[in-house]
Amino acid sequence: MAPGAARALDGRVAVVTGGSRGMGRAIALRLARAGAHCAITYRRSEQLAREVVAAIEQEGVKGLAMPLELGEPSGVRPAVERIGETFGRIDILIASAAATAFRPMLEQKAHNIRRTFAISVDAFIAAVQAAVPFMRGRSGRIVAVSGIDSFQAMDGHGVLGGAKAAMESLVRAFAFELGPEGITVNAVNPGFVATDSSRTYVEGGLDQAYERAVAELTALTPVRRIGTAEDVADCVAWIVSDGAGFLTGQIIVLDGGLTIVSPLARLGRAEQEERQ
Repeated sequence: MAPGAARALDGRVAVVTGGSRGMGRAIALRLARAGAHCAITYRRSEQLAREVVAAIEQEGVKGLAMPLELGEPSGVRPAVERIGETFGRIDILIASAAATAFRPMLEQKAHNIRRTFAISVDAFIAAVQAAVPFMRGRSGRIVAVSGIDSFQAMDGHGVLGGAKAAMESLVRAFAFELGPEGITVNAVNPGFVATDSSRTYVEGGLDQAYERAVAELTALTPVRRIGTAEDVADCVAWIVSDGAGFLTGQIIVLDGGLTIVSPLARLGRAEQEERQ
């Protein structure tokens, strides 16, 4: 881009929960490249959060990192309000953070169930409620990051999948209520994406070799590759752009086509790909 050229999100303010790592980090940096000032929330790693803020500010925009325990939703509203007051506005809210204990449903503990839903459901509602007053009159954009466990059963993902499915229902409800104010609400539902969390799940939760799992999934995916955090960030950047103003209440599955493939079409596919 030529020096001084306008960027798609120049002057706007974005809030990204869970923005210190993984997909949240990629989204924050992508929005910063598009010209948005970015505030990220983080739970534990202040150093990682500082590094993200430094990278945001290298794009010529303002960055801010705020510690926030999303598992305690009562703290969400004041945190988001402080961000709005600091920047004087909020145009974009990205709910990216999630956490759970990957156990079979019959082994789930009550405290983990409460925490998982607190982060994906209670905190999401609180963040939207706090952000909307700063969005009114600005064509606000709200995006939730979901996951395919919201509609597909996966080992250890029962509670998180239930929380993400509830979040997707809330996306539709908020879209219906906020549409008349010019605020759109959507979700991105990524498939298998190369992140540290994915590696941890494959190796620790499934007890499989990560490289082998990636090769098998690549063979089964129509575009013949797995996703990246940048793929998710690019999709989010479009959803929050002016060009997506007629899109609301939608759950966009971003998985390279993996979930459209019938189990019958998958029979022997990985083995065939390896032989070629």
